[in-house]
Amino acid sequence: IQQNTFTRWINEHLKCVNKRIADLQLDLGDGLRLIALLEVLSQKNMYRKYHSRPNFRQMKLENVSVALEFLERENIKLVSIDSKAIVDGNLKLILGLVWTLILHYSISMPMWEGEEAEAESKTPKQRLLGWIQNKVPDLPINNFSQDWRNGKALGALVDSCAPG
Repeated sequence: IQQNTFTRWINEHLKCVNKRIADLQLDLGDGLRLIALLEVLSQKNMYRKYHSRPNFRQMKLENVSVALEFLERENIKLVSIDSKAIVDGNLKLILGLVWTLILHYSISMPMWEGEEAEAESKTPKQRLLGWIQNKVPDLPINNFSQDWRNGKALGALVDSCAPG
């Protein structure tokens, strides 16, 4: 589910540059779609040149390194994610990278509709939890673990966002 959700999130952002991914584990490996995604999300160009036709492993590693250096310069912290992990298709680390991008560019960025002004002082996780609590006021949701185990919270959230 996580892999499909993250793939859809990426494709939603890449469609404005006429790109898409089909396989999250493989399609970021040459660095080109990762670079395109970062340029769309940040609305900035890469700081360094990259290979537009990465035919060899070394070129792919260099492209992914360009993307990871860009994130570093944007003060986005990555833990134990290197270019080799992305090129080699390490799904766990790729999912971690995409989650970091979601947190930074979708959750911690703009104010959401109905969100109070002091939200800027909260962490992305706290903001997301507050948004969920606002969407599902009849259910006591105070965390991202126990409160989701029986499926009621997820069902109620889906119903509140897309009734029926």
